[in-house]
Amino acid sequence: MSNCAIVGINWGDEGKGRMVDLIAREYDIVCRYQGGNNAGHTIVNEYGKFALHLIPSGICLPGVVNVLGNGVVVDIEDLWKEMSALKDAGVPITPENFKISDRATIVFPYHRALDGLEEARLKDKKYGSTLRGIAPVYSDKYQKKTIMVGELLYPEYLEKRLASILEWKNLTIQNVYGADPYKLSDMLAWCKEFGEKLAPYICNTTKYMYDAQAAGKNIMFEAQLGALRDIDFGIYPYTTSSNVIGAYAPIGAGIPGHKLTNSIGVMKAYSSCVGDGPFVTELAMTEEEKHALREAGHEYGAATGRPRRVGPIDLVATRYGVEMQGATSIALTKLDVLSYMDKIPLCAHYEIDGVQTDDFPFPVLLDRAKPVMEYMPGWQCDISGARRWEDLPEAARSYVEYVEKAIGCPIGYVSVGAERESLILR
Repeated sequence: MSNCAIVGINWGDEGKGRMVDLIAREYDIVCRYQGGNNAGHTIVNEYGKFALHLIPSGICLPGVVNVLGNGVVVDIEDLWKEMSALKDAGVPITPENFKISDRATIVFPYHRALDGLEEARLKDKKYGSTLRGIAPVYSDKYQKKTIMVGELLYPEYLEKRLASILEWKNLTIQNVYGADPYKLSDMLAWCKEFGEKLAPYICNTTKYMYDAQAAGKNIMFEAQLGALRDIDFGIYPYTTSSNVIGAYAPIGAGIPGHKLTNSIGVMKAYSSCVGDGPFVTELAMTEEEKHALREAGHEYGAATGRPRRVGPIDLVATRYGVEMQGATSIALTKLDVLSYMDKIPLCAHYEIDGVQTDDFPFPVLLDRAKPVMEYMPGWQCDISGARRWEDLPEAARSYVEYVEKAIGCPIGYVSVGAERESLILR
């Protein structure tokens, strides 16, 4: 039996989806344990190319059961659209291979609206939200004023509880933001429309997961975003609203008494970031250099389409992410993207107020941090066809080995393309 987490080491968008899609064939279950539809995992396989926002990235693999855990917040409308798109592409989705926790939390249309209203109020101080309602729904959850997915199966109870919640929520919508209130009848109709479609997939996934553990099944936990977006350990307040670190995986999956056996951290061969907040490594490149890297890596958000901020690999932030994720091995993605460079930049240290440091600082100090750079020779040749470590040019191997030593964690996978087979196992 193996409990493995696939987690992000940096700011998210590291390529976790393609790693789950690749490695999940060795597992019986893939479980998303936190977050919502505010980020996407892109996978490429025989069915096509998909940006999955809620459905676990093992959905295309035969024999793999995919679970949305209790720690996930679910926009049921968006989930149904995602399921429909996959089905239209020929991907089989049934209650046997896809299960939704009855304890997961529903993201309502008013959560999405509140997200936009608050970002508009903040103006130039906004957090860079994806406007999917994630912060408002997690806030409501911890005030005990949300609806669980399982309540869709009990319409009489749902109506009474939603009426009480909506009365409270409309006070904020009207009196704080001056927006129009939401009607109970509209929200109940929304619940009915999508609740009836999703009802066959809703179940007690905690019991399912515990039974699977008892039967010796192998479970993979799929994270959203990266360590630097974790609500407790990230670049607060420019974080997501949930715990993305692997230690939370058993809790968000519904089996809190179990432990991880290994944690595969995913990171890019350079840095990328969607959203606002401090991003030290981008200071090391000119706008022209950043544009070239963004285009080479096709760096646009899977959920939003927004251009990602980019920069050289940040070894200070990455080392911190490895520690926070308890990574036992690393998957290094998009090494091929760097092939156009004649020399490869690395942010090796930070300088804060004239003092060089290798420690990732407290968030308020990040705006004062400057990157201290080192450079390595480039390889300037196409490496996308490499399938063995020996196939890579010496300069590419040296770069990987340097990063491995600097972050203190073995790099077991090196990705040289988006396709499943474009991977080197070390």
